[in-house]
Amino acid sequence: MPGALKHRWSILRMTAMSEPRARPDANHCFVCGPDNPQGLRVRFRLEEDVCHAEFTPGPRHGGWANLTHGGILYSLLDDVMANWLFLQGMRGHTARCEIRYRKPLPLGTRVLLSGRPEQRRGRMIVMSGEARRADDQSLVASAQGTFMVVEGGARDQPGGASKMPIS
Repeated sequence: MPGALKHRWSILRMTAMSEPRARPDANHCFVCGPDNPQGLRVRFRLEEDVCHAEFTPGPRHGGWANLTHGGILYSLLDDVMANWLFLQGMRGHTARCEIRYRKPLPLGTRVLLSGRPEQRRGRMIVMSGEARRADDQSLVASAQGTFMVVEGGARDQPGGASKMPIS
């Protein structure tokens, strides 16, 4: 794809989560749903085939000792991987997800999230995700998830997952 066209496509994709969602059935998602008053309301964007987001945990996201609850980190990582599919125009479900907690995340510390595809096997897409502290880029947690694409999604459309190379 020529550089200017690739840049234009990237800008169009970056705005995807700031506009009305194409799937109103996801508007109450705990992590990214804009209509969930108890949710995290994280906004995702796609840049250079990587899904990105950021989040700052507050007092209601704590576990013990003023640290972010591990379930919140798991949910963020699951969603940054799943939203890569969503922003590609696909629909999928988590089939398996494994997380490795590397460092505690104190409440009030902004975390940067990224999710990217690793491998495609038929309807299954293996994804990886990372959560890094914004202040020093240290790795807080990493995840690997396998997602099952459903309803055909964008598999057979230009730019859909069927174009993704198998590693």
